[in-house]
Amino acid sequence: MEKRAHVYYSGRVQGVGFRFTAVSIASNLKVKGWVKNLPDGRVELLAEAEESILKDFLEKVKGYFSGYLRDAEIEWGPAAGDLSGFNIEF
Repeated sequence: MEKRAHVYYSGRVQGVGFRFTAVSIASNLKVKGWVKNLPDGRVELLAEAEESILKDFLEKVKGYFSGYLRDAEIEWGPAAGDLSGFNIEF
């Protein structure tokens, strides 16, 4: 079953390649969604995939940036099916 995760990452998450790395990991796992920097210094990510793939994706992102992350606020919900590919939003 497909799920949707809406995540707000805080810490030193801008200027460290976070968005480009998230895109790379997502494309390898066939995760759909987007990632963008926020004016307050956080990074927002919206992603959809099968639940197990989505959890793997989020763990890989967290692991890659473990030294930079302070917090990740995750809101889970059902997939809306309105996403295609995984992109950086501006």
